[in-house]
Amino acid sequence: MSTYTTAKFHSIFVVLTLSLLMLPFGGAQAKSEKEIDASVDVALERFKKDVKGADDYLKGAKGVLVMPNVKKAGFVVGAQWGEGALRVGNKSVGYYKMDAGSVGFQAGYQEANIVFLFLTQDALNSFRASKGWTAGIEGGITVVDASFGGTLDTLKAKDSIVAFVIGKEGLMAGWSAKGTKFTKLGK
Repeated sequence: MSTYTTAKFHSIFVVLTLSLLMLPFGGAQAKSEKEIDASVDVALERFKKDVKGADDYLKGAKGVLVMPNVKKAGFVVGAQWGEGALRVGNKSVGYYKMDAGSVGFQAGYQEANIVFLFLTQDALNSFRASKGWTAGIEGGITVVDASFGGTLDTLKAKDSIVAFVIGKEGLMAGWSAKGTKFTKLGK
């Protein structure tokens, strides 16, 4: 490796590492419920616009957890975080934060809206009763591409919770729900 290439790599590594250290991992002040609800409304409108059959999915769900503007960043060590609201019957019934960490080949930054549909009452009850629900441990989630053209019955056959990742901005490969922890905000 040439001296120029090595120096360039080290410069990029230092900038990305410093950027990650400045990210608000849990230390940022939580948004107000009003701010979260406004962001959730925008994310749901985007969901309805971008996903074919979104209204049917929303009507068929027992509950909908909307995590707008989820941030994901990483350079070997990565993290994702966000705040959102659980809605039942079109009304916010709880506010949650999500956090996840990972180690492996990764680099970049991305923001996206994530809409989780609880397709069964049992799945919704389990989520709401938990003090700190972790995807992939307490419940399986099917992650669905926004261009999915299937039906709600098709989704129910896979898992009792499905997640749509929409409105991606930035560059980072993939999104996995496994290991993502959801914790209720406030009381």
